[in-house]
Amino acid sequence: MPRDNNGYDRIGIDKEAGMKLDGKLALVTGGSDGIGLEIARHLKAKGARVIVAGRDEGRLASARGEGFEAIRADLSNEAGCDALAETTRGRPIDILVNNAGVGTHYVAGEPIDLADVNRCIFLNLNAPIRLIALMLDALRARPEAMIVNVTSGLAIAPNARGAVYCATKAGLRSFTMALRAQLKGSNVHVLEALPPVVETRMTAENTHQKMPAPECGRQIVAAIEADRAYANVGQTALLNAVYTLSPPLARRVMLRY
Repeated sequence: MPRDNNGYDRIGIDKEAGMKLDGKLALVTGGSDGIGLEIARHLKAKGARVIVAGRDEGRLASARGEGFEAIRADLSNEAGCDALAETTRGRPIDILVNNAGVGTHYVAGEPIDLADVNRCIFLNLNAPIRLIALMLDALRARPEAMIVNVTSGLAIAPNARGAVYCATKAGLRSFTMALRAQLKGSNVHVLEALPPVVETRMTAENTHQKMPAPECGRQIVAAIEADRAYANVGQTALLNAVYTLSPPLARRVMLRY
């Protein structure tokens, strides 16, 4: 497989079969920072119009400065999800990118903030499910549409330090697989994007090697263009290969990661 100057695998794109992004309207949750912002930038570079949703008004203002439409939305609760769906009602959204996510501390024997745990579960798992339910009819009305659920390599095999985060991403992975089967043959394509550890604010304390966020965003958008079912980004491709050969080995490695 050809590689770019940074050494990352390029994702092959069938230009005839893939989604043409020029002129499409995309909504990216968690789109004012990190992976979401890089997805938004790469979509915009391909000619798409992009709405980014996020919580921090300063980062939203910065996104507006880059030419994005930006909406303040707290997706850690039902009201916030419903408000975002209502705000975008009637807009011809072709691509819904469920990227917003957060980690939480859950280590047995240590103090656990259950409110923070609940927020993590809702934002990472409930919010994508709810937004899809609220927006699916509008997506079905488009000539072609796509739902992109950003999970994680940790959805394949968890590590011990991120018990709740891994559980939410594994849950979203299962939901995405089932949704893809339900929508097979329709105009709505379903893509699961599985990033590795990426250089973002959320991973600031993680000492492992991290993929640059711009490269992660590029690979995900390449997968969108190619109408892929999965985007195993960076080292996630290796993890997926190991898991395919030996699930117990992959789990042992990642639990210690």
